[in-house]
Amino acid sequence: QVQLVESGGGLVQAGGSLRLSCVASGDTFSINAIGWYRQAPGKQRERVAGFSNGGFTNYADSAKGRFTISRDYAKNTIFLQMNSLKPEDTAIYYCSTNIRGRAYWGQGTQVTVSS
Repeated sequence: QVQLVESGGGLVQAGGSLRLSCVASGDTFSINAIGWYRQAPGKQRERVAGFSNGGFTNYADSAKGRFTISRDYAKNTIFLQMNSLKPEDTAIYYCSTNIRGRAYWGQGTQVTVSS
């Protein structure tokens, strides 16, 4: 099993930046693909950025050029650097991975961007 704990959310003005962290514990050796998702009120959860099984990064169109995902293997942590934030980025941000067909999610961290 894997446990994921996100942190780093908060309230920021439009144009500002935040850096989210997701620390994994447990069976971390089984983690390959992992990513960041978000869910805004009244909307479906969407994938924002992630690492594929091959270690390649991928981004949603809404995140390209503004968000950067990175990974610290030694600390079992992934990060999401978010720049040029917009009010529409307001959401709960989750990290998630899938191991042997089972999805694992963190509890989420709230990001609120004021206009």
